[in-house]
Amino acid sequence: MSISVIDVCRRAREASVRVRELDTEIKDRVLDEMAVAIDKSRDQLKTANSLDVKAARAAGTSATLVDRLTLTDSRITGMVNAIRTIMGLPDPVGQVVKGDTRPNGIQIDRVRDPLGVIAVIYEARPNVTADVAALCLKSGNAAVLRGSSIAMHTNVAVADVIARVLERYDEVPKDAVQLIRDSSREAALELLRADGYVDLLVPRGGPSLIKTVQDHATVPTVIDGDGNCHVYVDHTADLDMATEIVINGKTSRPSVCNAVETLLVHEDLADSWLAKVLDELQGLGVEIRGDARTQQVWPNAEPARESDWGTEYLDMILAVKVVPDFDAAVAHINRWGTRNADAIVAQDIAVARRFARSIDSGSVFVNSSPRFSDGGEFGYGVEIGVSTQKLHVRGPMGLESLTCVKNVVWGSGQVRVL
Repeated sequence: MSISVIDVCRRAREASVRVRELDTEIKDRVLDEMAVAIDKSRDQLKTANSLDVKAARAAGTSATLVDRLTLTDSRITGMVNAIRTIMGLPDPVGQVVKGDTRPNGIQIDRVRDPLGVIAVIYEARPNVTADVAALCLKSGNAAVLRGSSIAMHTNVAVADVIARVLERYDEVPKDAVQLIRDSSREAALELLRADGYVDLLVPRGGPSLIKTVQDHATVPTVIDGDGNCHVYVDHTADLDMATEIVINGKTSRPSVCNAVETLLVHEDLADSWLAKVLDELQGLGVEIRGDARTQQVWPNAEPARESDWGTEYLDMILAVKVVPDFDAAVAHINRWGTRNADAIVAQDIAVARRFARSIDSGSVFVNSSPRFSDGGEFGYGVEIGVSTQKLHVRGPMGLESLTCVKNVVWGSGQVRVL
């Protein structure tokens, strides 16, 4: 018999009381066994995934979404490696961020503490089930997972593997990781309103999911938003470097949120460099949508509409604009970007530093591809999401992002007089 969303959240709240007290050794032991169990369950996971992939294709789901959904051997290996990476990271719980002794002798330690219950609503990617479970356990939190119907068979299979591991440990409550198996909109709305049970909700999906969360959530949220990422090539750029960064940013994996969607090029480079890089991109299968100046230099470009500047394509499409100067590039990014990841290619260090200060994004890259905007690449381990807001965390969200800081005050009998 299925249980209600609120009952799932209530059980998670009760489990979180025990999970927050787990020591590092037991958490790492559970994660190790989770990794082994997923590795040994490859056939089971791929069989379940094949049902989801077949149904998605029959329903006419886009190739991009089917790619996100598909669970290959290499992606299962990635899930296993991600859990092991989390095992190897320092346990954030109990870390003293800062300590200070006041004139009256009391000592104040600012200590990292679990948030409690973390809920994640996500679409298509079944690896999120394992990633979030591992991140929450290591950071001392209980996890409530709600995947989409498109990946239900796969998510259930992964969650069942994790559940069997937890059942073997008396120290870890079995409700520390739970999957909501009702994929209806009503169940999602119930989770968004689970006040008193959910301490943080992270939505991982497209604009429709994000808007639903923004319109209906009463629990605290961190928005894992769109990735309309830019590369600005300044007139001082090393052009070979710029070519490599642009091609990598657009073509290495176009379906992810840190892929480049817009290329901005300084006017001084329009005639000497732009056509060459667009030829290379076209040869790799990229469709170019350019402004009037881009079309003048490279006539194969489709005319860019205003909507192109604000679109996260998640596909082999690139919007291109020639800008008169640095200020115009910054203004364009801050107008159309999604505060995810943006890059500059420039040899002038003063220009690069000004870009880093001026761009209002969670991650700013100087002379490197924005494809590095990733928890693993940043050394955070697997990420639970990429925050495009500023409270309480910004950018890739790793273990520390799933904690808060509390004040632990040590005294020797001091009392306050006034």
